[in-house]
Amino acid sequence: MPRVTAIEIVEDRSAQARLDEGFLHLRRLRARNRRADGSASPEYPIDVIDRPALDAVAVCAWARTPRGVEVLTRRGLRPAAYFRRGKRAALPEPEYLLVEEIVAGVVEPGETGLAALQRRGADELREEAGLEVVPGALQPLGGPFFLLPGIASEKIHLLEVEVARPPVDGPYEAEGDGDGSPLEEGALLEWRVLGAAVRACEAGEIEDAKTELALRRLAARLGVALVPPDEPAAASRR
Repeated sequence: MPRVTAIEIVEDRSAQARLDEGFLHLRRLRARNRRADGSASPEYPIDVIDRPALDAVAVCAWARTPRGVEVLTRRGLRPAAYFRRGKRAALPEPEYLLVEEIVAGVVEPGETGLAALQRRGADELREEAGLEVVPGALQPLGGPFFLLPGIASEKIHLLEVEVARPPVDGPYEAEGDGDGSPLEEGALLEWRVLGAAVRACEAGEIEDAKTELALRRLAARLGVALVPPDEPAAASRR
């Protein structure tokens, strides 16, 4: 079981904090559209969320095993999901503490170019999963993408790397506490068969969008069928 059982709010600084301080910077703007004929639209408000660095990496670590291709996921504390509790959601949902996703991390200011992304990905694998890889072994897994381009400037770069699977079964605690932040406490790692991991995404068991995209891209790259031969595709069952 995870060592952390809850996130306790010690102080709510929302009313006093500046928008441009902290881990995220919120720019609250008024804007208007400029048109080709020289006219302009009415003014309207825009909120933009920035980090000190614009980019992040997410690493799909995988291994060839007797069960087929397996992928590594990590369940970690995600406050934004945790604090959905007590609010009215569109559909019934559980109360979140840990959210399952692939290893990921923010690119530090000044880290530019593919080699820097590979080094960052290798660092995140070591910190978050205890896996040592040569940075050059990490390869881009398709193009980068936005998650929330309407409000967040962050772009995510997907990488993949084949690793040696540790001899463990079921969820297990990550070694150490990642980068030392309390948000890294209590993380759980798990190896899943690739096809089963994608079906877990479809079923809502894994609810992280970058993870599902990475798994599907990896399956396409490796030529892995996501539907077992003896199981009809969802479309044919309807």
